[in-house]
Amino acid sequence: MRVLGLESSCDETAAAIVDDGRLVRADVVASQHEVHAAYGGVVPELASRAHVVNVVPVLRTALARADVSLDDVDAIAVTRGPGLVGALLVALQAAKAIAWARGLPLIGVHHLVGHLSAIYLEDDPPPMPHLALIVSGGHTSLVRVDDHGVVLELGATRDDAAGEAFDKGAKLLGLGYPGGRVVDELARDGDPRAIAFPRPMVARDTRDDFSFSGLKTALLHHVRAHGVPEGAALADVCASYQAAIVEVLVRKTRRAARREALGHVQVCGGVAANSALRAALRAAGDEDGFRVHIPPPARCTDNAAMIAAAGYQLLRRGAVDTIDLEATASLPLPRRGAA
Repeated sequence: MRVLGLESSCDETAAAIVDDGRLVRADVVASQHEVHAAYGGVVPELASRAHVVNVVPVLRTALARADVSLDDVDAIAVTRGPGLVGALLVALQAAKAIAWARGLPLIGVHHLVGHLSAIYLEDDPPPMPHLALIVSGGHTSLVRVDDHGVVLELGATRDDAAGEAFDKGAKLLGLGYPGGRVVDELARDGDPRAIAFPRPMVARDTRDDFSFSGLKTALLHHVRAHGVPEGAALADVCASYQAAIVEVLVRKTRRAARREALGHVQVCGGVAANSALRAALRAAGDEDGFRVHIPPPARCTDNAAMIAAAGYQLLRRGAVDTIDLEATASLPLPRRGAA
């Protein structure tokens, strides 16, 4: 089964060709970092316009790299939400047009389920059930994964996501956008104990939820009191700020893994590329006895291969959408304890 995946939920336009939910024949991503860098964050209208410009060239490139045509495609998978509605609509409308013109099944994919599917493009994916930590610019969640697309959210951020905290922190420090990677690089030469930033919501009564807005505010107050640091002082601030984010993520993850009695943990989303988080979770897994599964960095950020992989699994269960499928800005995962 050959699936064409399309993704345009935020600031990457992506297309991929994936066979049987595992074999990636092509995976093409057009980033918009240069478009949004001057503003320190994603501007939705500019993102939507860039997707309109990029979607057809990206699709053509993916088909060419896979050495296939649309005649060789068996189904279309596309992100339906959550995300920026104007951005989502670009890939969605392209997917609808291809599905209608070719008479192909159309599968709408939840963006976070797509991230959870990225690990199944690797050689040694986790078994079911397992725990997943989803960490990106817009989402931070702990999820129990019982089967492909069958997930239960145990906890999520109540305000800023981890990736948002990284990017906004980088903006405060004058490091540009996107800033998470720069913070990670500078932190390698810094002292993570130099500044005692708070570890928000680590108490047990907060269970599996997260909050990073207070940490961002603490960094703001530090900059106002001491100015924007340079050199070694900047590395110390980055290391200390990153350490606070990573410690919260790791403490919550290992606590949930113990409580759920799950021996495998996957980490996905853009922040899963962070070197400190990857190292800390693997160390925690060694101590607690759970195995950590993390996609390579290129598959942590938004891409269409993960959407095609998720779409393949949905198609196997007969979950096919109609041409009336709509883009949805907010699309919560099923939540434990919700009515």
